[in-house]
Amino acid sequence: MWISNSATTAMMLPIAKAVLMQLKATETAADARDFQTGAEDNHAFELEVKQAKQEMTDEKQSSIDTKAQLEDRVYEQESQQEVRRKAIEEKYAFLTKGMSLSVCYSASIGGTATLTGTTPNLILKGQIEQIFKDSGGVITFASWFAFAFPNMLLMLVLTWFWLQALFLGFNLKQTFGCGEKTERDREAYMVMKEEYKKLGPMKFAEVAVLTIFILLVVLWFTREPGFIDGWATLLFNQNGTYVSDGTVAILMSMLFFIIPSQLLKFGSYGYNDTGKLVKAPKTLLNWQVVHERMPWNVILLLGGGFALAAGSENSGLSKWLGESLAPLEEIPPFAISLLLSLLVATFTECSSNTATTTLFLPILASMAVTIKIHPLYVMLPCTVAASLAFMLPVATPPNAIAFSFGKLRVMDMVKAGFMLNIIGILSVNLAINTWGYAMFDMGTFPAWANITEILEP
Repeated sequence: MWISNSATTAMMLPIAKAVLMQLKATETAADARDFQTGAEDNHAFELEVKQAKQEMTDEKQSSIDTKAQLEDRVYEQESQQEVRRKAIEEKYAFLTKGMSLSVCYSASIGGTATLTGTTPNLILKGQIEQIFKDSGGVITFASWFAFAFPNMLLMLVLTWFWLQALFLGFNLKQTFGCGEKTERDREAYMVMKEEYKKLGPMKFAEVAVLTIFILLVVLWFTREPGFIDGWATLLFNQNGTYVSDGTVAILMSMLFFIIPSQLLKFGSYGYNDTGKLVKAPKTLLNWQVVHERMPWNVILLLGGGFALAAGSENSGLSKWLGESLAPLEEIPPFAISLLLSLLVATFTECSSNTATTTLFLPILASMAVTIKIHPLYVMLPCTVAASLAFMLPVATPPNAIAFSFGKLRVMDMVKAGFMLNIIGILSVNLAINTWGYAMFDMGTFPAWANITEILEP
């Protein structure tokens, strides 16, 4: 929701792997201990083994049948232990696959919840403001969140149900924690608790970053909430739009270059106890880090997308393509939205979500104007559908990271992702036809969408 999908996946997968390795080691040790305890409790078997060994080593008079029986019992014990070991290996192999897919899928799904969560959302906002110049900021951080966050929660819950059933089976009692906690569960919990304590308290830099993040979100939500005048309208935007979501983002970004990464602990600022001058600590962020790690390709892609949209509009290409889709006017609007979402979700499996939205959104805008339906009715679900890249490793960077990390096969991702594509398409179309329909007044064709200035080809 708040950082890039690729960064989220790359950060969470090693954590998930470490947790699974710790849980596996704990369960393996507990299983070995339980097996040993069970074997020691079998006094009759132990007595029989001792008697057989006594006869074989001391008296040398045991029969061939007794020796064979002993060997069979020992072999049976070793076989049972091997079966239990393989069962644990298989369990955690499936759990690793499911956990890896859950991380990359939740990163893609979570990115749809906020306007800044993934690039297609920003492309939609930019295309709306460029093509429909009188839209009056219909897409803001708050309005997008109000529409997309409930949809994200719905998709996330359904995705969890599906991955749970696919990789671990579905047991309501165990899934919802209603069963009795075993000794192994308590041991695993204590191990994870100890590992958490090793992290220690939050450092000053971490507290500062968290504070800036919270301030950023609060300012975004309250800038123009929609149901009341926000702080931007009351203070700056009475006569025009001077403060936007981008203004808030730039202001918060500047703070990273000003606030130090740690506080000086001595008395006089800049001097230690001996009076020696101490250099000021580094700031939370510096230009060298930004220069090396900033995804500049995203900025270039956004700019290229806006240029492509402007060229399509001014040349008349968008109008021609929109008129070519005019026969869609004969089918119900909900079917149009469903079909276009399916088309975009299929297309994004073979290309980046950024390229998909850049290509489709100008065409969809022109089509909506031609057949006189609300542009957001088709543009919103198709923008979300562009993030539904679940079936192939090459569909999106989070998938590729998980594929290289989680011992996955392509067929594992196809089986899991096919159903998730269906879930996502149905979910976003449910959203646009329920609360989204009321939020954006989808039943009327807005005046700002009545474009008459597109040049003829």
